[in-house]
Amino acid sequence: MNRLILNYLGAFFILLSILSFFNIIYSYYFNLYLNIDTYFYTFLISFIIGMASLIKNKIEVKITIYTKIFVVIIGYLSIPLIISIPYYFSIYNLSFINSYFESMSGFSSTGFTVFENIKHLDQSLILWRSTSQWIGGIYFLFSILLLIDIFDNNLKKSLTNFISFNYSETFKQSSKIFLLYLVLTFFLFILLKLINVRTFDAFNLAMTVISSGGFLPVNDIQNIINTNFKEIFFSFLMLFSFFSLFLIYNIFFLKQRSINFFAEDIYLFFYFLFLLIIFFIFFNFDYNFSTILFSLTSSMSNIGISFNDSPSNLWFIFLIIVIIGGSFFSTSSGIRFLKIYFLFRHSLNEILSYSKPNNIFVNKFHLISSSIEQKDINKYFLSVLIFIISLFVVTCLLSILGINFEESFKLGILTLMNTVNSSMYDLNNFDFMGLNSLSKIVMIIFMVIGRVELLTILIIVKKFIFKS
Repeated sequence: MNRLILNYLGAFFILLSILSFFNIIYSYYFNLYLNIDTYFYTFLISFIIGMASLIKNKIEVKITIYTKIFVVIIGYLSIPLIISIPYYFSIYNLSFINSYFESMSGFSSTGFTVFENIKHLDQSLILWRSTSQWIGGIYFLFSILLLIDIFDNNLKKSLTNFISFNYSETFKQSSKIFLLYLVLTFFLFILLKLINVRTFDAFNLAMTVISSGGFLPVNDIQNIINTNFKEIFFSFLMLFSFFSLFLIYNIFFLKQRSINFFAEDIYLFFYFLFLLIIFFIFFNFDYNFSTILFSLTSSMSNIGISFNDSPSNLWFIFLIIVIIGGSFFSTSSGIRFLKIYFLFRHSLNEILSYSKPNNIFVNKFHLISSSIEQKDINKYFLSVLIFIISLFVVTCLLSILGINFEESFKLGILTLMNTVNSSMYDLNNFDFMGLNSLSKIVMIIFMVIGRVELLTILIIVKKFIFKS
């Protein structure tokens, strides 16, 4: 197999072994010996697999985009198997399916949990849950980089001027992404410490925010974010996983600034301002705007956490915001705002072209140097269609397996958009532990589909529909 593919998977198993080693050190330092053996198993298995994958292959075979897609999916299925080891061999008597469900939920940055009371977990396992989100976030970003060829030029230009990457350029960009991801995690940790969040909670929340995950170190986020100032401050921190990972880097370090590198984030900024004004004017009930702002930014970034007093009557609006999603190169899920905006503008142009046939309407957008081609519009439409079909299938399956239709519909959206259930979706008390095994397997499958849908299903369907 190609060296790029072997190194891609091997690097993540090595990274997982390093993180498990840190958990061993943490457990020893704070005398948390209950589950320490499980992290030794995780360390050894991931280290051995990682080192074996990093062995250079003398035969270099040119790989296709379909091979890359296959490898990304293999990673999404195999890495959570290793992450599930500390859950399965812990003192909490979790079955294999519950352990895998928890690990997949963390790695896909979804945040569903089978644990009813986080207070009963030892701190090393809470830290491991946050770690699974963190490594899942960086895996998702690397997957976008590996599959850069499937995206249209305008989206790619928000990341790079390269049309495609060779091995050296992939390694260079991967190193930059990893460094940025690490620095931003540390930066979030420092900011949380500045508002007097205790160190353990700040570290776990930093990993949750940067990965757009939903795991918390406590049962109720209000135990940590307990003032109006903290609510507003944390709300803006959640936007780190809404905008592009490269936004801050491009602002300060990009020498020859092109508007293409900022176009998507500018559109997202105006989108955020628009929603902020709408919610402030029409949904500012009982002068609790800090709570509304928290729910808004949490939905926009696909994190999904909220306070217990969040307005559950707005659940449909929040779910629509979740579906729209954030930046192309961020850890948030969703269809992506820019794609929906392009589709809307294109549809409007089509309508105007029929009503005013003497005029010519071009799919040219502000801040973008080139116009959107018809084949890209077709792909955007297809991605929306794929989401609708996936939502229909997962909703039907969960309904057949015993969950009422409304909850199945909400869970279907949250599963596909990798967003945690909470009070603003009126699902904060949903019992995942009580679900039957088939329901959990269905949700595991669609967690993966939600994380790789636009990266895999789109290009596979394109092979048969959009033939060049």
